[in-house]
Amino acid sequence: MRIIPAIDIIDGKCVRLSKGDYNTKIIYNENPLEVAKSFEAHGIEYLHLVDLDGAKSSKIVNYKILEQIATQTSLKIDFGGGLKADSDLKIAFESGANQITGGSIAVKNRAIFEKWISEYGSDKIILGADAKDEKVAVSGWLEDSNEDLVPFIQEYQSKGIQYVICTDIAKDGMLEGPSFDLYEKILSEAHGVKLIASGGISTFDELPKLAELGCEGTIIGKAIYEGRISLKQLENYIIRK
Repeated sequence: MRIIPAIDIIDGKCVRLSKGDYNTKIIYNENPLEVAKSFEAHGIEYLHLVDLDGAKSSKIVNYKILEQIATQTSLKIDFGGGLKADSDLKIAFESGANQITGGSIAVKNRAIFEKWISEYGSDKIILGADAKDEKVAVSGWLEDSNEDLVPFIQEYQSKGIQYVICTDIAKDGMLEGPSFDLYEKILSEAHGVKLIASGGISTFDELPKLAELGCEGTIIGKAIYEGRISLKQLENYIIRK
């Protein structure tokens, strides 16, 4: 299972939210590049970079930070937040993203998201299927949709999607443990999906459980920043694999 730390950006700073609520913002570091370099120094190869300004806006905003991290580390970056048009995708890939994550766009403009899958290939496009009570949530989680989560994922699998990041919003940033039951359900019904678990990771012991379920990767945010999981523990986990 891949270990994928998260850096969320607001105003160029590394922050975390709880349940996607911008009013709960905590700034953990003024310098996202410094954070990314500390991940790389501990053997981490992947990074989940989220442009929270972009998620609220109608376009990519923090692409300069993406470019900084991509040019000054060797981390493989998946980038999300505010990707609404072909031009946003072009900027993200030109700025050094290895993959992009599309969430709201996959609900609100299926035609363009399906075009991205066929144009860039399913190894480059990740479906962001964020859930609240097993319904898909959009626009930085500020809106609910009527889409049922598992059929939504299955439908995009039929269009070629392989990678899916699923965050249970009720768990995100709460440090109360991930949604094991939800992930088990997705993996049993959406056969062959490369599921990346996100939200609620609070202790190191949860990682082997997610791996056992069959998750392809896990995104860890606040647990690292709050010192619940150390980078040394993650380094040892990666080496042991």
